This record gives sequence, structure tokens and C-alpha cells, in this order.
Amino acid sequence: MVSYILKHTQLPVKGVQNTIELLNEDCTIPFISRYRKERTGNLDEVQIGAIVQYKEQFETLEKRKKTVIKAVEEQDALTAELRQKFETAEDITQLEDLYLPFKKSKKTKAEVARKQGLEPLAKIIMAQRSDNIEFTASKYLNKEIANEGQALEGARNIIAEWINERTDIRNQIRTQLSRFAIIYTKVIASKKEEEKAQKYRDYFDWSEPLNKCPSHRLLAILRAESEKFIRVKIELDDERLLDRIENRIITSTNECASQIKLALADGYKRLLFPSLSNELLKTAKEKADDDAINVFSNNLRQLLLGAPLGEKRILAIDPGFKSGCKIVCLDAQGNLVHNETIYPNAPQNDISGAIKKLSSLVNAYKIDAIAIGNGTASRETEQLVKKVIFNNPVEVFVVSEAGASIYSASKIARDEFPNYDVTVRGAVSIGRRLADPLAELVKIDPKSIGVGQYQHDVDQTKLKNSLDVAVESCVNSIGVNINTASVPLLSYVSGIGPKLAKNIVNYRKEKGAFKSRKAIMDVPRLGGKAFEQGAAFLRIKDAENPLDDSAVHPESYSIVKQMAKDKKTKIPSLIGNKSLLMELELQKYCTANVGLPTLEDIRSELEKPGLDRREKAKVFTFDQNIKSITDLHEGQLLPGIVNNITNFGCFVDIGIKESGLIHVSNLSDAFVKDVNEHVHLHQQVIVKVLQVDVPRKRIQLKLHK
Repeated sequence: MVSYILKHTQLPVKGVQNTIELLNEDCTIPFISRYRKERTGNLDEVQIGAIVQYKEQFETLEKRKKTVIKAVEEQDALTAELRQKFETAEDITQLEDLYLPFKKSKKTKAEVARKQGLEPLAKIIMAQRSDNIEFTASKYLNKEIANEGQALEGARNIIAEWINERTDIRNQIRTQLSRFAIIYTKVIASKKEEEKAQKYRDYFDWSEPLNKCPSHRLLAILRAESEKFIRVKIELDDERLLDRIENRIITSTNECASQIKLALADGYKRLLFPSLSNELLKTAKEKADDDAINVFSNNLRQLLLGAPLGEKRILAIDPGFKSGCKIVCLDAQGNLVHNETIYPNAPQNDISGAIKKLSSLVNAYKIDAIAIGNGTASRETEQLVKKVIFNNPVEVFVVSEAGASIYSASKIARDEFPNYDVTVRGAVSIGRRLADPLAELVKIDPKSIGVGQYQHDVDQTKLKNSLDVAVESCVNSIGVNINTASVPLLSYVSGIGPKLAKNIVNYRKEKGAFKSRKAIMDVPRLGGKAFEQGAAFLRIKDAENPLDDSAVHPESYSIVKQMAKDKKTKIPSLIGNKSLLMELELQKYCTANVGLPTLEDIRSELEKPGLDRREKAKVFTFDQNIKSITDLHEGQLLPGIVNNITNFGCFVDIGIKESGLIHVSNLSDAFVKDVNEHVHLHQQVIVKVLQVDVPRKRIQLKLHK
């Protein structure tokens, strides 16, 4: 396993070995990367994630090898040489090629020919020793084979299968396909004029080298094919390739050569090309999936680590027209304290009543900020709110509603607010995601948050695993207040999971707030391993021991105690005292298990314990003159917020229903290798309108420096 991982990662041997040991001990990636740096050689989360990926690949390969060896053994066909080939196969493709001759179906043309007694004739032809193949074939006539032509055809079917099973030939075709395959698309004539087909019209008649086709385009093409708007095929220069294969297997000029040529052409067209072109397309799709999943994971990380407003009293509005604007008031901990509905927009237009109500609620509940959902009637509601004169300054934020409706109808929302309807729950979600995006967004299926690229087209298992890792990483990088965190948030804490998260919340309800990290051990079924993995990521505000609200692991408390003792002070006096902390000689505290990396982390944490590295939320205002796509024209400069990032550019919310696209070519005057080097999610930008396609609802933008 270690050599397999090293081959794919080039990481230090010792680091890989120790990481595998830790993973086998059920340690999590966040825990290993943060608290076992000495054992891993300071590997980060990405490197440990790569070890996890290749460890799983290796285990899958080894499991398949056992299955294949057992299957061949049951056919009494397993030789010592073949076993060694199976055991030393370096990947699934190589293993399956070796296994191919033993995956016989009784219905193949070759198998029928074998039953007709034509395998000896096929061997004679492949040996290329007969100068009169018709005469040789006549010896194989029987009740089922009426003439020489039928005999030769059957022999060719067997030869075609032999050629199909040759690893060297399959690899030769794979190489040619990977280099020179062309992907072609053609619209299905009967679907050409359908409205839904128009978004794929770029691919009605399209071709390009498959190895040059970017992942987002391939996924779009495959989606169009799955929706039956286009047909897709892979093509290659067959003649050139067949000539090369002929040179590999034909060594004579007699009549056998012409039979082998026919068998090769048939085997290539019927067996090799369909199989290997499908394999190529599948591999390209997997790579495109990986690219899209990587984009989605990066976006999700940025979204979850978005700027929180913090513990503020928030009035949240889920805007609407006919059904009104649902208002909720939340206290500083995000608890719902009041809800009602106002009707400032059409058709009721009760503007004065709405203004009076907003002013009254803001004063009554000492509101610090107002969060307005960015959906229907958002702009109108924002303008109304900004007309209200409040007694004290109140910041107004427009908040993404993406996924709020999914949350409001979910079991999590029903459990949180069993006595309120979906409109109230949706408004609460809008307010809470302003206070702390991470704590609220973990309650929603990431696919519903709106920051993905073809998320419904990619491998769903891979996607879920990748997004779970991203959420887990974000949650543990920030830490969680155990006395306020929801079950969904706690379930992503290292070593906790959904069942223990529920036990923690139930224990909290029954016994009250946790006073110390040590008390976490009293939670039912939360044993020593879970405590080891999760304790340092669970924070306790105003605890007796200030280290309980820090990222210092309880196993290192004695080290901090000794540091304070050496400086003739108490732990509270050491915390935040940078000059005193910098005087510490860290080497003095090194042990067999604790080295400088961990000690430096401890000192850094003591400087600013529990520091939230996220930026603070900033107020933003869209251009008030832009209400719809028809208000746009070329050359306009507009404020916007980056709301999605893809491999081909980024999308920007400019305050209307449709987001605009900044293509990679319009992000910079220089070549753009990575979109993330130029913009990040939720970044406030100024954009220039380049093109507006009203019928297709497409807006082309340029990043304005």
C-alpha cells in the first residue's frame, strides 16, 4: 500500500506510513493534520486527503484482485504465472484486461464457433502456415458448417476475440484514442426547435479533439445527450491504426494474412473500438466529474467560511409580493423571538404600515442589523427598508436565499421549529446565515446552495464524499461552541458524527450548558476515542479553564501549565501576552511525542485563543436603477457580488434575477490559469457590461479594475 501511495503522491515515506497507521486507528483528517504533526511530518489536510484517496483506491484494487483470482481458479485456469500477473497489476484497467479472456459469455460469436469445432482452424490461420486456406477449411465441415465460407467466418470470429483480448493491442488503441480521438455531436432533428434544446444549440453540430474538450463543455454535451437533444460519437483515424496493428500480428503474405485482416477489421469495429471508445469517454467523464467536484468543493469552502456578522440581534425578511414579506426577529444567539408579515409591495402596497411596523420592531427588539433575502421582491423591499428612519444605526444586508426553501421544508427545520410554517423557517434561515453562514448552511444539502457546476451530472457518491470532507474541514478549522451548536453542525466535528451530536444536544437540554471540556465525557456513548478526536474542536465560552475556549488540545494542557509556571504566572495571564509567550524556549518542552510544530501551534493559539479567522460581514448596495435584464446596456459599470465560480469564469449577482458571467478571458488582460487567483466567492466587485442577450437571458461581463 505504501509504495502504491508513494507512486501517486511523492510524499515522505515515514509520513505516509504513520498517516496510514493513524487512519487505521480511526483518526480523522482534521485531527491528524492539526494534532499529529510530529507523526506525519507536518502533512496538511490536502496531503492527508490524497493519502486517504489512494489508500481507498489500493484497497478497492486488492479486493477486485481477490475476486478475479477466485473466479479464474474456479475455472481451473489459474496458473502460477497468471496469478503473479493478477497480483502485480498496477490498476483496475490492467487487471480487467488480464481477466478479459476468462469473462466468457456463451452467446458470443466466438463461443458459438468454438462449439462448432472451429478453434483448430482459427489456430492454423493465426499460425499463418497454410497456403490453401479453402482446402484447410473444407476439413471442418459438419452438420452445422455447410461450406468453407461458413467455416472461415467462424474461425475469424474466434480470431477477432483473440485480438480483442490482447493487452498490447488494447493499450495501443488506448494510446491512439487518448491522443487523437475526436468527439462529434449532432442535433436530433425532431428536437432542434424545442425551447429546452436552445441552451445546447452550441453543440447542435460540434466537434473537437476529446483531449482538448474542457470539463464543463464535456459535461454540458453529455447532459444534452442524456436529455436526448443531441447524439454523441467518438471517431478515430481507423485505417492508420489498423495498419499498425496488422504490422504487429501479420508476418506472412499467404491466404492466412487476408483472413487475419478481415478478422482484425471485424474485431476492431465490433469489439475493440466500441469497448475502448466507451472506456475513453467514461474516463474523460470521470476526469470532468473530478474537476467539477473540485470546483464545487472550493466554492463550498469559500461559502461556508463567508464573513459572519457575529452574535447580533437580527431582523430577517423573506420578501414577497402577493403573499407579503415574512419578518422574524432573532436574538444574539439566533433564537426566534418574534414573527409576523407585512405587505409593502404590490398588490397591497401598504408602505406606511410596513414602515411603521419595521420601526416598531427594530426599537422593541433592539435590532442591530436587517437581513433581506435576495429572491422575489428583494430590491423593492430593500428600498423600502432604507426609507425607514430608525432611532439607532441599523446595517442592512442582502443575503443569498439559495437553499432556504430546502431547509424550511426539511426535517431539521421541522425539529427546530415544529410550531411554525415554512415561511417563518425560511426567514429564520436568512437571518441566521447572516450571523454565521457556517452554522446555518451545514443544515442544507450542499447541492441546493447554488455554488456548483453540473452538480447533478457528476458521480453522486464522489460528490457527497468530497463535500462532506469540505464541510468537515471548514467546521473544524473554525471550531464549534458546544453550548449553542445544532445537531447538524456538531455532527461534522472530528470524531462526533450524527448520533453523538444528537446525544450532546439531548444532554445539554437535560443537564444544561457544559461548564468544561472534561464534562463532555459524561455524554452517553462518547468514549475516549471520540473525546480525543473532537475535544479540541469543541469550544466552551466563559469556562473556568480558559483553554477550554481555545484550539489547544486537552492532552497539551499540562504543557501550557508548565509554561505558565516557568514564567511565574497563571494561565489566564499567559494568554494574549505576546511578549511573554515569545520569551518561551519551546525546545524545552519537546518530548518523545510533542515537537516544535505542535508547540508553535500552542504558542500561536495562546496569542489569540479561539480567534475566528473569517472576515466580518460588510454592507453592500446594488445599483438602484437596475431592476431587470432589460435595464442593462453595453458599457455600464455596476457593483456586484461573485456568487459562483467555475473553471470557465465566475458568475456575478448584479441585483437582478439573472447572474452575469465573467468569462476567464474577461477576468484579466493576462492569461488566467486559475479563476480563484482573481476572484473569490462573495467578493464585492465592479463589473462592466459587455453583452446582453435578453431572449437567452445571458449577460456577459468584464471585471473592472
